[in-house]
Amino acid sequence: VQLQASGGGLVQAGGSLRLSCVYSDDLFSRYTVGWFRQAPAKEREFVASIIWNGITANYADSVKGRFTISRDNAEKSVYLQMNSLKPEDTAVYYCASGPKARLVSGLYDYWGQGTLVTVSS
Repeated sequence: VQLQASGGGLVQAGGSLRLSCVYSDDLFSRYTVGWFRQAPAKEREFVASIIWNGITANYADSVKGRFTISRDNAEKSVYLQMNSLKPEDTAVYYCASGPKARLVSGLYDYWGQGTLVTVSS
């Protein structure tokens, strides 16, 4: 497994969760990493991304101001801090990366297995 996401769970609206994505290969330290999510009966959508050195990030409009992406290459990890969660944030969250991954669009070749986030109203 190249990427492994964890940290999902059940939380009430307004609550917080922190997702983690651990990568197994140091190569991913050089790549942009993104978080995506897929809600039931909906297409997968972009959530956030961060470049290799953590200096620049990009967010979907729906999560701006509530979610923060960060990374620690020494720990081979990328995080997604999710605050002020809403029921519409309920989805399976995936981390992804690859040499052609970009902050906006790009090609994400490697995907984690996903972690379920459920936000109750």
